[in-house]
Amino acid sequence: MEQEVATQVVGLGGSTDFSITQLFLRADFIVKSVIIILIAASVYSWALIFEKYKLFKKIEKSTSSFEEKFWKSRSAENFYNNLTNREKDPIANIFQSAMVELIKTKSKSSSAQSARVGRIIEISADKEIKLIEKHFIFLATVGSTAPFIE
Repeated sequence: MEQEVATQVVGLGGSTDFSITQLFLRADFIVKSVIIILIAASVYSWALIFEKYKLFKKIEKSTSSFEEKFWKSRSAENFYNNLTNREKDPIANIFQSAMVELIKTKSKSSSAQSARVGRIIEISADKEIKLIEKHFIFLATVGSTAPFIE
């Protein structure tokens, strides 16, 4: 009896192709859809990971350059006047926003000016963080669900 079952199993295995492409082609529509979605999510996730890696490297380089120029300058106002608007560094953007508010509120009392500039720095920092964190929710969702998909 065992000999007969073994012969049938070997016979079935020889006639059925278990390659990945054949398994995919024989799969149901829902299975094919899930596999395609998983592949697309994987490709998109890796694209985002490489994009974020490049973004953080660029920010690190531009921030170092900005800090070096800032500490070499004689005054913050002269440094602000020499800054170009094409700076894409988050620190430079926050600094520019703070300097604009500082110049606008020069005539106000020191405490009011300090409070307004502090608030502008908070708002600018939040805006820059939101730009940097773009697409992190997708990566977090895919990363947290990936271990459960097999």
